[in-house]
Amino acid sequence: MGSEMEPLLLAWSYFRRRKFQLCADLCTQMLEKSPYDQAAWILKARALTEMVYVDEIDVDQEGIAEIILDENAIAQVPRPGTSLKIPGTNQTGGPSPAVRPVTQAGRPITGFLRPSTQSGRPGTMEQAIRTPRTAYTARPITSSSGRFVRLGTALFEYIFHHENDVKTALDLAALSTEHSQYKDWWWKVQIGKCYYRLGMYREAEKQFKSALKQQEMVDTFLYLAKVYISLDQPVTALNLFKQGLDKFPGEVTLLCGIARIYEEMNNISSASEYYKEVLKQDSTHVEAIACIGSNHFYSDQPEIALRFYRRLLQMGVYNCQLLNNLGLCCFYAQQYDMTLTSFERALSLAENEEEAADVWYNLGHIAVGIGDTNLAHQCFRLALVNNNSHAEAYNNLAVLEMRKGHVEQARALLQTASSLAPHMYEPHFNFATISDKIGDLQRSYVAARKSEAAFPDHVDTQHLITQLKQHFAML
Repeated sequence: MGSEMEPLLLAWSYFRRRKFQLCADLCTQMLEKSPYDQAAWILKARALTEMVYVDEIDVDQEGIAEIILDENAIAQVPRPGTSLKIPGTNQTGGPSPAVRPVTQAGRPITGFLRPSTQSGRPGTMEQAIRTPRTAYTARPITSSSGRFVRLGTALFEYIFHHENDVKTALDLAALSTEHSQYKDWWWKVQIGKCYYRLGMYREAEKQFKSALKQQEMVDTFLYLAKVYISLDQPVTALNLFKQGLDKFPGEVTLLCGIARIYEEMNNISSASEYYKEVLKQDSTHVEAIACIGSNHFYSDQPEIALRFYRRLLQMGVYNCQLLNNLGLCCFYAQQYDMTLTSFERALSLAENEEEAADVWYNLGHIAVGIGDTNLAHQCFRLALVNNNSHAEAYNNLAVLEMRKGHVEQARALLQTASSLAPHMYEPHFNFATISDKIGDLQRSYVAARKSEAAFPDHVDTQHLITQLKQHFAML
């Protein structure tokens, strides 16, 4: 004779197994019978919250309004190495854009896709609209507060995450702090989160500092560092992380935070050192392995990069991006037997057209490497079929068209590439070179200037500008 499981215990079991909808439905049934059951209310609120929960520490969802209408004044000419908003302020150990692709903010593309890493800070409304925004987090979701969930805390998280009503959540947190006689650090952190969401960074800073005085927690250090990064104070954020490491030696999230800031400041050598420190503490840290592997690849060490990417494969990471990188590493490390197999698997695992476009684009590079220009042409075309905003594919296709002698077609493709990615120097330089060859000196000079702005140390651009100036002086 079997006995049915007690409903609350069954609902909790669903919650533990991450079956949140079933948990919420069962709690609703219990509340219809007993409307004042606090345990059921808490569990339902937590289940509904977990359905839409996003780790606030890692995700920085800047809307178009925050990006374009930002009223936080920053120094127009900051000292080198003190700003994240101005590209190229620190080139210590930073790779050349000729070797490693850069974002529109002028920073090298990182080895691990995190929110806001690929986009940087758009300078115009048009770029802001094009900027991809995602709600995923690179950091494992934590229940870091380690406190027993009462109805008040569950209600706050429900309002903040599920209803996304920051103002009401702030009112609740303020009343709760007052009720606890300003002695509860957790509520201060929640007030700080609300202020941060509302763009009131200085008020958020005060709350997080006050919470740290009462109780030092890793997450509070991370929230406060996030505030400083939003205020464009990376050096202050670095010092804060180092203070946190004094209290929590070897804490992976703090080490990773330091590495990320160094990476954004173009200080790749320091970033790599801290990522290696992360791996000493946690040898399975995906972000650290991916970033070190990417750094080795762009430092012309594909064999070492291949070891790191193989490590990720052994850990069970099996996706399009990893196999795409493995294919490139195998090709440049002259392990040709694995190259095409990796790309075939990458194509089969592509979840969207943008991923497929990147695979076809890399296959185009392989085709150029083996001298098959017809295959390269087809691969770049397929990349554009999958993603017609792929600026690099337009640029490379233009070079192939130029080789065939199709000058006008090449110029049209380069104009498209430069309008899609004004931060890339290659389309501007190639357009300037073609225009110079056909005698359109004015357009050549304008494009060469844009190339110089995107990559000031590019020698060929400087030679072309000097040559054009000599032509203009003779007129």
